[in-house]
Amino acid sequence: MKENTVVRSAGWPRIVLVIFGVGVWLWVGAPQAFAANDPASCSDDAQSQQLNYWLGDWMVTYPVGSGSSTSKVTLSLDKCAVVENWSDAKGHQGESIFAYSADDKSWRGIFVDNQGRAHVFVDGKVADGAAEFYGPSGGAQGAGVLNRIRLVRLGADKVEQTWEKSTDNGATWTTAFRGEYSRKLP
Repeated sequence: MKENTVVRSAGWPRIVLVIFGVGVWLWVGAPQAFAANDPASCSDDAQSQQLNYWLGDWMVTYPVGSGSSTSKVTLSLDKCAVVENWSDAKGHQGESIFAYSADDKSWRGIFVDNQGRAHVFVDGKVADGAAEFYGPSGGAQGAGVLNRIRLVRLGADKVEQTWEKSTDNGATWTTAFRGEYSRKLP
């Protein structure tokens, strides 16, 4: 029985060395082995910057209806995400995040508000001062709804956002929101 104990203990240092070696490899080598190639910075990618016309502090008015709201649109995550923080005088707040995916060459987005709404936009196109994003959601009694957001640059200090909904897969659209964004002057 003592011989077995000696044989087992002789293997113990080898196990420690193997565990130590794997640990060192994981600590030093694995991050490089598993890391993706460093993509170009979003600030260097023209596709990622196409929505930058919307950046700034805005006063939002509604051509149909009364009231106004404010919006601040900034860049986040090393200039890879366009983030809007919106609020009205009644306490309704919302955030939108839009970003270009270099992997599949498409724009994506999400809208969330403080009233429990969340909408995902899975298909987007942005070019020449106009953006359009589409995404499905549920409607009354589980009916499918297709959402479309458009952001159109009307001038250096004016952008129009329209949010439309379709219950017939895009054959017809109903306007749910239309806001005119006017840049706040310093």
